[in-house]
Amino acid sequence: MKTNKLFLTAGAAFLMLPSGGGPQAAARRSPAPPDFTISSETTWNGIGGGEFYPLPGSPKPVTQDPRYHYTPNGPGQASYRIADLTNSNLQPWVKARMQKDNAEVLAGKIGYTPRSSCKPAGVPGFMAMGGGSLFVRQSPSEVTLIFDGNIETRHIYLNVQHAAHSKPSWYGDSVGHYEGDTLVVDTIALNTRTFIDAYRTPHTEKLHVTERWRLIDNGNTLEVVMSVDDPGTFNQPWQAVKRYARGTKTLVEDSCAENNEILFDYGTPKADKPDF
Repeated sequence: MKTNKLFLTAGAAFLMLPSGGGPQAAARRSPAPPDFTISSETTWNGIGGGEFYPLPGSPKPVTQDPRYHYTPNGPGQASYRIADLTNSNLQPWVKARMQKDNAEVLAGKIGYTPRSSCKPAGVPGFMAMGGGSLFVRQSPSEVTLIFDGNIETRHIYLNVQHAAHSKPSWYGDSVGHYEGDTLVVDTIALNTRTFIDAYRTPHTEKLHVTERWRLIDNGNTLEVVMSVDDPGTFNQPWQAVKRYARGTKTLVEDSCAENNEILFDYGTPKADKPDF
């Protein structure tokens, strides 16, 4: 009788499991990892230019100073991004540096962008680059992001840990994994030679960025929700979203030609005599 009672108790516990339960059934119910590639010619075109849009309840990212109209390249006289320094989340040293930068642009200098100086954009600045399209390549061990404006490439390594002693670099140490239909990317060890956004917001080596990439709108839109934490730059961590519209395009070679005659002096090499 004792054996039967134990058997019945175990059986009752088993019957309390959800219908179709068990590891295999759970795996069947889990959504498949997202396919951002879709086809070899799938491209993603940024919505809203280089802007990051805030999430409700979060401190907002840096935006355009409303006193100055921004006009990108195209019909009419182009202008440049001027940061709104009334943003209360910026620490004093950041505001002071950006105020100087704003003044130089307003005085007639061209606003710096990574693409126009042939330099990597960093994270999350990579998502603020305009004038091109984003291609995604996926394998079991890596997701590769390619911006075709100057063939700028970012590597995200899957299912690995951060390096024990990561040396700060342009794109840092980015590791990722899939959570259902979302690619989660964690990035640390970013050097201070890049900017947070299109408004040239600086940062420290404490910068830590987490991104959640997923497809929405029946696969026609790629959404990236980013969480940015840098206690040396911002008073509080903040979140924002960037979206891309799906398109079709062939990835071709592109040679980047820097405009180092008119940019700020960011150390772009310049030959003192012609090569030929």
